[in-house]
Amino acid sequence: MVARITIDKQKFINNVKKVISDQPIMAVVKNDAYHFGLEFTVESFILAGINSFSTTSLHEAIRIRKMNKNVNIFLMNASVEFNTLKQYNIAMTLPSLKFYYEHIESIQGVKLHLELENLLHRSGLKDQYEMEEVIRHNNNLPQDKQAIIEGIWTHFGYADEFDGNEYEIEKNNWLTCLNYMMTLDYTFKFIHAQNSASFVRENGIFDHHTHARLGIILYGSRPYSTLAPSTTEQSFTVTANVIQVRSIKKGETCGYSFQFTAKEDCNIAVVDIGYGDGILRTRSKHDALIHNTRYPIRGLMMSHMFVEVDDTVNSGDLVTLYSNDIRIDEFTFKGVGANSEQISALNHHSLIKEIK
Repeated sequence: MVARITIDKQKFINNVKKVISDQPIMAVVKNDAYHFGLEFTVESFILAGINSFSTTSLHEAIRIRKMNKNVNIFLMNASVEFNTLKQYNIAMTLPSLKFYYEHIESIQGVKLHLELENLLHRSGLKDQYEMEEVIRHNNNLPQDKQAIIEGIWTHFGYADEFDGNEYEIEKNNWLTCLNYMMTLDYTFKFIHAQNSASFVRENGIFDHHTHARLGIILYGSRPYSTLAPSTTEQSFTVTANVIQVRSIKKGETCGYSFQFTAKEDCNIAVVDIGYGDGILRTRSKHDALIHNTRYPIRGLMMSHMFVEVDDTVNSGDLVTLYSNDIRIDEFTFKGVGANSEQISALNHHSLIKEIK
């Protein structure tokens, strides 16, 4: 008996097709494709009709290029490995006006996407006027000294927030910038801004945009709680096994540092999964699924978990921590951690990984 993560490839592909509905999508595959595995995910996305990918790691971008010579690859973090970018035909973001002038002699022939900083303030040019400056300066260089400015983009850091008006502010900032840039005598091959939350809030891609840049919704999790669960389907499960069932008397404790004290006589199932396998401590404040019934988790250790059960649960029974019936996004909305945080925490070295 070993805890495992199982991914249903066809369900994964079918879900992606349902989400994108034949719209042009740039799939975010950073951090080993949200820990699903870069090779598996890129292959599945291509089968679902996606041919553009973005990541934050040049190493991952190169891996994608080695998988497929024809797809579009966009690096969301800037790199100074300009020859490598050109060698593998990888476009990258322009993170600031300062970066442009500092590397003006080295970025000739490098594909660039001009980034609007917006409210996130993580990276990018300040406004449309800095973008215009880059384009005009680059166009005035001899052709063999020019960078290839093929794209324009931003990131909506507040699209999954509804308490304030930040999303409307950053959306208006972006559309104002884009409208100005479109008055210039310049054509962009790629225009992308929307993440998963913006994509579903706006019922699809903005006008004049070539792609939506989607992440978490493609992997089966909702970006905000008011979306119907049917919007996206979780195609993977995390399961473990009941090693044994222990009878605990009222007042007895179990686990390190008295994690659980029985308020009455009860049964505790010892399960072969723990935080060393990537189950967050905040996740252990909730429940697990056994025989389609939810039981409360009472303790979490590195390699084990305690679940309070009834007399129907026995040694060898399957315990489900995540599936489409007990989803990642359910616990996100209960405060366990972001969708990507829970997924990324899973330890693919200690869990058996199966793709079926």
